[in-house]
Amino acid sequence: MTASVSHTAYLLGDTEAEHERLVRQASVLEPLTERVFLDAGIGPGSRVLEIGSGAGDVAMLAAKVVGSSGAVVGVEREATTIAKARARVAAAGLLNVSFVHGDVAGVESAETFDAVVGRLILEYIPHPGKSTLRSLSALLRPGGLMVFQDACWGPLLQLSAHLPLRSRCASLIYRAFELSGAHVNMELVLYRAIQESGLPVPNMRIEVPVGKEPSIVHWVYDIFCTLLPRMPSDELKDKEIGDLETLKSRLEAERVAANSFGACVGLVSAWSRKPE
Repeated sequence: MTASVSHTAYLLGDTEAEHERLVRQASVLEPLTERVFLDAGIGPGSRVLEIGSGAGDVAMLAAKVVGSSGAVVGVEREATTIAKARARVAAAGLLNVSFVHGDVAGVESAETFDAVVGRLILEYIPHPGKSTLRSLSALLRPGGLMVFQDACWGPLLQLSAHLPLRSRCASLIYRAFELSGAHVNMELVLYRAIQESGLPVPNMRIEVPVGKEPSIVHWVYDIFCTLLPRMPSDELKDKEIGDLETLKSRLEAERVAANSFGACVGLVSAWSRKPE
């Protein structure tokens, strides 16, 4: 199995700090992803292709779902990130997960898969339906599943509107992604892209993690700190945010004073089955 290598920039970077943030984020998103995998029909014995593996969390989750009789092949383009994913898989003792170094748009395989999956990856691909998903659908066996999740920003912006500082940070995060060229309307993009790949109209759902758990409460702060040095425009360097060293405590004080919960970015899920 091969995948051509691409060097398109990723807004959040490829650092150890970003790998650690991805792991924290994955702990919040895992229940949503596992539920969608099971509802779509991925199960024991399935052979899964996972694109945009990052630090390996989705691949490891898929490995749990398919069990020892199944297998997961992950595709990741960043060499340091794939090294991190391989180390984590080895530490977890998972023998049914492997990774391919390369770009998701150029995956080639002599074998077919029972499912092709990905989380928070298609938003970075300019034309995911007519390019990436169409080529990936060719790697699905008849009856195979395509299952993707991506960011849905509207709920986070709405749920943060009553918290001025948190709302400002969330709006700047959203704007940074928008200016970078990433899709910020993935609910529509996914719906259309799966159909453009040649598969039937997808099943869809949108879920938003909310609560008082630290991993949820601090999600906005976490990603804002990652993005700040990489903000693609001076308009995003907002003096109203104040001192970054105290931002976390100020965000929390604002939330507590309002007797409110925290929220993460929403996930829009879409899944479709290739005709027999």
